[in-house]
Amino acid sequence: MSVMAGFFTRLAARIQAIDSPLCVGLDPHPADLRSFDRLRTPPTAQTARDFCLRLIEATADCAAAYKPNAAFFEVFGAEGWNALAEVIAAAREAAPVVLDAKRGDIASTAEAYARAVFETLGADAVTLNPYLGRDSLAPFLADAQRGVFLLCKTSNPGAADLQDLALTDGQMVWEQVAALAAAWNERDNLGLVVGATYPDALRRVREIAPDLWILAPGVGAQGGELESALRAGLREDGLGLLIPVSRAISRSDDPRRAARELVAEMRREAQEAHSFPTAPPAAVGVIPDANASTSRGLRSSELVRAGDWAAPLLGDTDTLADALLEAGCVRFGQFTLKSGLRSPIYLDLRQLISAPALLSQVASAYVARLAELKFDRLAALPYAALPIGTAISLQGGWPMIYPRKEAKEYGTAATIEGAYAAGERAVVIDDLATTGGSKFEAIDKLKAAGLAVEDVVVLIDRQSGAAEALAEAGYRLHTVFTLSEMLDHWEQTGRVPAEQIAATRAFLERK
Repeated sequence: MSVMAGFFTRLAARIQAIDSPLCVGLDPHPADLRSFDRLRTPPTAQTARDFCLRLIEATADCAAAYKPNAAFFEVFGAEGWNALAEVIAAAREAAPVVLDAKRGDIASTAEAYARAVFETLGADAVTLNPYLGRDSLAPFLADAQRGVFLLCKTSNPGAADLQDLALTDGQMVWEQVAALAAAWNERDNLGLVVGATYPDALRRVREIAPDLWILAPGVGAQGGELESALRAGLREDGLGLLIPVSRAISRSDDPRRAARELVAEMRREAQEAHSFPTAPPAAVGVIPDANASTSRGLRSSELVRAGDWAAPLLGDTDTLADALLEAGCVRFGQFTLKSGLRSPIYLDLRQLISAPALLSQVASAYVARLAELKFDRLAALPYAALPIGTAISLQGGWPMIYPRKEAKEYGTAATIEGAYAAGERAVVIDDLATTGGSKFEAIDKLKAAGLAVEDVVVLIDRQSGAAEALAEAGYRLHTVFTLSEMLDHWEQTGRVPAEQIAATRAFLERK
């Protein structure tokens, strides 16, 4: 059975890739639709759809997720249902979708609701009411790739009527919900809804459920403060919090600018409150000739499928490219390659082992690529890809094996290290792709052991024929960067002298 990343693993990769915990609310209020429609005609399902599509287009490069509210579509009947499906499909081209439906029922009814949410509408996650207990959640939690946010301490003023009732042990109802959710989270796809309007409750939920993801509505129009929410809700790793914002973006004259300003504020506040996963700190080995300017330009047009949703090419690719340069993983000068050729550029990703923050960010880039693939095990190639593969395994939860360069002459005489079974599917992990030679050697060993191989994933494609050679043999190469993309960025920002860029491009053309 093939293993794919769970919902929250993919969400974490998205957030780390674009450095943003912003969840854009898609709430087509009737009043907003009248303002949106220049003709001021009565709101329709078509107007609601167009209103949301405009917001998706404006925020696709900085939204960690989208949260359409089902009620504003259901009010239009069958046409509204169709419009909601179109909005979800469009949103998933940019980021995962959390359907705000607050469902809750039992047995076959819950199963039907789950099929409607995940199969008919195509959402990635849904909000649920816990009042009917664990069996009412089971159909929604059956697939680890689908997420659930369970109502815990909601942001509305009337939340206290039931959620603040004290139990016999002194706990409030919402505290018990948090504890139950932590116990029920068997597939890493169960989170909680806790209003940013109640920072003390948010802090307490984080104590009760330190690992769970929290959807924290209420920032902005409902009075929740961003700084308080981040301080109370972030996990030890700086993740675990998704912050929905709707009206502050949708009612802005410029939704794109409003979203970007919100994300910038989130980054600043999170830096103050916690070690949020932003660009890694500069590492040793800075290139002497590199210019100190930085760039955070997102390439929103470069989309890659990530399961059923797409993320920008690592999101902020420029930040990662610059970090690799600063860490000495990319060097310019004159180098003798293994082939004997003299090269003006040298790629050395073995340096990642000395830069743990950067290694983690690189692993996140791989996770975003791997989330679209079907496989059972990672097969990391010795030696440079072994630490990378380990970091990916830890982030994505995928088991890892590796083909030895030579078979053991003692003990098991193994050619493949790690546990596996014949017939399973392995995805090859390496640091670079040049001609593809080392990939073919590894694939031959894996196939000889009874494993199936279809895909190879690398950080950088040197564009020296590997993609073509692999494709001709029936394998797919997936990359985070091509060398040309990195050169283009460094040329535009002046981080690498123009003559070194030109020399490297000339070298690539000769090859």
